[in-house]
Amino acid sequence: MNRNSTQETLVYPFSEDYERIARAIAFLRQHHLSQPDLATVAQQVHLSESHFQRLFTRWAGISPKRFLQYLTVEYAKAKMAETKNLLDLTQDVGLSSPGRLHDLFVKLEAVSPGEFKAGGAGLKIWYGIHDSPFGRALIATTQRGICCLHFLDGAEGLSPEQILRQGWQNAEPIRDEEMTREMGDRIFNLATLTRSQPLVLLVRGTNFQIQVWRALLKVPLGGIATYQNLADAIGRPTATRAIGNALGNNPIGFLIPCHRVIRESGELGGYRWGVDRKTALLGWEAAQVARDEG
Repeated sequence: MNRNSTQETLVYPFSEDYERIARAIAFLRQHHLSQPDLATVAQQVHLSESHFQRLFTRWAGISPKRFLQYLTVEYAKAKMAETKNLLDLTQDVGLSSPGRLHDLFVKLEAVSPGEFKAGGAGLKIWYGIHDSPFGRALIATTQRGICCLHFLDGAEGLSPEQILRQGWQNAEPIRDEEMTREMGDRIFNLATLTRSQPLVLLVRGTNFQIQVWRALLKVPLGGIATYQNLADAIGRPTATRAIGNALGNNPIGFLIPCHRVIRESGELGGYRWGVDRKTALLGWEAAQVARDEG
């Protein structure tokens, strides 16, 4: 029975912040050559300069001016080179991820071929809609692990059940915010995420897609990889176009970090849940790493 069919999800302040943050980031991306000042950006989101400064710092942990440093092509290219070295080291010494960081908090399990063919028949999926630092998100889990994290404003008007059935067409979806709320809080709190039991992800995909998704877990927090880096990492150096398709079909946003893959030119490229959100994710993660290191 759905215990929460009439219960509204709690709204966290940072999710409300994100709507304005996203508009500000979109404006900054469109006018990056002129480098608009803080007052100009604040005006675009209908806030005073001081209010916008406080809001942005609460969301990112750093000032807008410092955040902008992480959105430049020069910064992206430097991080790409650094991440490539980490991935090369991983392959050379046989580690499953740089520093084994991801092993500590994310583990990926793939369904069997029989389960893939069954499309989730006999499987119960509990789901909830929750606020996050990057907007409202559908979070869904089975008894074996998280099977979906989908940012909703990129869902093209689909209902949560329709989104879930794209990958698990024969499963039984059950709305239960109580079950997924704690999970959502943990996912977007890096401190608790990295200090607690690993999150298990259950994915349904082709062998190639699963290879790509596993390779994504090797890209560290704050890191940036290219499509070619991933193709090389799975031993398919000519498969960059197929890599892009696999990223576009990633069912578990944020935790399988397809947002950390950009073009070799330093341009962001596409993202299933919008380029502005991809920009926000990359800048936010860079800010968290810089804050921890500094």
